[in-house]
Amino acid sequence: MKKKQTIVLGITGSISAYKAADITSKLVGEGYTVKAVMTEDACRFISPLTIRTLSHQPVVTSMWDMNSEYSVEHVSLAEEADIILVAPATANIIAKLACGMANDMLSATILACKSPVIIAPAMNDNMYSNPVTQQNISKLKERGFVFVEPEYGRLASGKTGQGRLASLDKVLGSVTQVLGKSGPLAGKKLVISAGGTREPVDPVRYLGNHSSGKMGYALAEEAVRRGASVRLISGTVDKPAPFGVDIKYTETAMEMFISLREAVKGADALIMTAAVADYRPEKPAADKIKKGDGGLDLHLVANPDILTALQGDFVKVGFAAESRDLMINAVKKMADKNLDIIAANDISQPDSTFGSDTTQLTLFFKNGRIEEMPLMSKKEAAVRLLDELSALL
Repeated sequence: MKKKQTIVLGITGSISAYKAADITSKLVGEGYTVKAVMTEDACRFISPLTIRTLSHQPVVTSMWDMNSEYSVEHVSLAEEADIILVAPATANIIAKLACGMANDMLSATILACKSPVIIAPAMNDNMYSNPVTQQNISKLKERGFVFVEPEYGRLASGKTGQGRLASLDKVLGSVTQVLGKSGPLAGKKLVISAGGTREPVDPVRYLGNHSSGKMGYALAEEAVRRGASVRLISGTVDKPAPFGVDIKYTETAMEMFISLREAVKGADALIMTAAVADYRPEKPAADKIKKGDGGLDLHLVANPDILTALQGDFVKVGFAAESRDLMINAVKKMADKNLDIIAANDISQPDSTFGSDTTQLTLFFKNGRIEEMPLMSKKEAAVRLLDELSALL
């Protein structure tokens, strides 16, 4: 059985310390062992009991706690850590780390640790932009520390500026990315397309589809988790960009084609989950089309067949959303587009439609093998599909 990875979570005295409870809960839910170290000031914002309850682990709050298993040999905690995440990180802890101080359990643990360290700052915007803070951040980056930049928004002071703790998705994504650098896909370049395209009819209207992009984004996140370098070419998707993914947004099929044609240079694999429009209006109207008494005729022309056009020394994976004759259509598409794998799903099924969080895929392989997968979440499907892809790389 694979050993759980241990994350040492450092919590410092910021108003954002309450968000550490959610971070802890999500990390534990992802299967990590979370061991928290809280500074004295952090304990003023959130109770150690809260973190202990969520992590199911003792919480270290002092170097002088004789009841702690780490009180005598504090470096043992540093040696257990596969990664250290400091979230939230105040200007004070950043300054201490930049100077190499070790006068509390958190700074001492970090100084003694040889594993990667991620810092997620949270502070007043003026403190964050202060040249001293920026110099300290630069010093730590030079030493290999990874920073999850704070976001712009409303701060505890009531003003608006850059200093809010990064979103939960970004913080968790940073852990995934850093731990994945030694993963099974380390050194591999994957290009993934996701979402639907929009073909303009006039400045207001467009021809589109119901693709949510969830499958492509799940694949991008899982590929980063495994250490791959991921270039995500995204259509219009109502989802935040996965952390650690190099993303390019496109709107039309032609824009996506041009972006993918450049992205696949030097790639090891292309996974085409995007729902690309087959046709587009030949001449989109320059002005909004007004409603008339009769109908409206649109002359459509064919868009490029992206999967067929993209050729190279890389593994090609396609998707087929079918409403009938799934096997016949999927096998034909795989042959026509020279694919190594095609993942087909029956969109007439209620739990496998566009926008759902679940899917039921059937994988068809160039060698004739067929793998029928049960209904599962798209995140689980991404794991299964990348397992199969990895065997071909």
